[in-house]
Amino acid sequence: MALSDEELERYARHIVLREVGGAGQARLRKARVLVLGAGGLGSPLILYLAAAGIGTIGIVDFDRVSLSNLQRQIAHRTRDVGRPKTQSAAEAVAALNPGTEVELHPVRLTADNALDLIGRYDLVADGTDNFATRFLVNDACYLAGKPLVSAAVTEFDGQLSTYKAHAGPEFPCYRCLFPEPPPPGTAPSCSETGILGAAAGVMGTLQALEVMKEILGLGESLAGKLLIYEALSTRFRTVKVRPDPACRLCGPDAVIRDLAIHDAN
Repeated sequence: MALSDEELERYARHIVLREVGGAGQARLRKARVLVLGAGGLGSPLILYLAAAGIGTIGIVDFDRVSLSNLQRQIAHRTRDVGRPKTQSAAEAVAALNPGTEVELHPVRLTADNALDLIGRYDLVADGTDNFATRFLVNDACYLAGKPLVSAAVTEFDGQLSTYKAHAGPEFPCYRCLFPEPPPPGTAPSCSETGILGAAAGVMGTLQALEVMKEILGLGESLAGKLLIYEALSTRFRTVKVRPDPACRLCGPDAVIRDLAIHDAN
């Protein structure tokens, strides 16, 4: 379907890019992206995806907006305190770009619903803040054959990578880097360590960029690489990540065949 006159004007700065053009903008409009978490990473991620013209954004978050969120979670406003984050983020998207459809999933992601939710979308962007969910998302995306763009941020630093081990043995999954979640209680939360709000904004924006690159097939994918951002030194580093032959999920002798392992954990 051709872009409307309004879309041609709205996305004019995309369309004049030779690497994007009208065909690329149409791909963005057709894309369905699932965003896990509407917090410090998810907020800028959702807003930039909406601004870019992503056709459908699914938002998974069971939390409500608190006053302490507003220092970094820019999709929400003071008047939204106490409201579900999915509703607040959806209203922010509607105000920015009414052409983007938002599908709300105000639920906790579990082994029971992960494959069903993820299977409805083309690509998943993980901005959650706990290891249990990160491992669940990685496993579900691999089993469902969906690319995963995953970001993390703590204090002044962030990490970002794209995982698509389902696309070939040359690509690692999240478990190739981190075989198992840390023991419960050993990984402090951001409420304990603190987080510089703008650092979350940097990582969420970079995450949106990598999502768009995957949809458009532009540039070099972060699959097989880990981007590390250090805000205090204003330094970016990229390290290569190789598949782990002993990976329980994507290795040749993988033992994880479904998500029942997460019920056991």
